[in-house]
Amino acid sequence: MEEISWSEFEKVELRVGRVVSAESFPEARKPAYILHVDFGDALGIKKSSAQITDLYELDALVGKLVVAVVNFPKKQIGPVMSECLVTGFHNGEGHVSLCVPDGEVPLGSKLL
Repeated sequence: MEEISWSEFEKVELRVGRVVSAESFPEARKPAYILHVDFGDALGIKKSSAQITDLYELDALVGKLVVAVVNFPKKQIGPVMSECLVTGFHNGEGHVSLCVPDGEVPLGSKLL
C-alpha cells in the first residue's frame, strides 16, 4: 500500500450529502443509477453515476445520507456528466455497500 502525506489527504473533499432523487441509468455499461445528491447551500446538488443496483432499490435511496468525493474533475459517463463520486465498499459477493454516516450530520459536512 502506498502511503500519502497528511497534506495530500487534506486535499480530498469527502462530504456528506442527501440523495434527493435517483433514477435508472440504462445507458451505463454496468448496471447503475443516477443519483442527485444535495450537499447543502455551499455546494448544492451534484449528479453521480453509482453502480449500486445489487443492494439498493431506487425508492430506498431517496433521503439517504451518503459520503462522496466532491472535488474530482467532472467525468463523462455515457450521456451523463458525473460531478461527484459516491463512496462505498465491496461486500463478500462484490456488490457495493454505500459508505454512510451512522447519524444525522449537516449537509456538506467534511470528513475529518
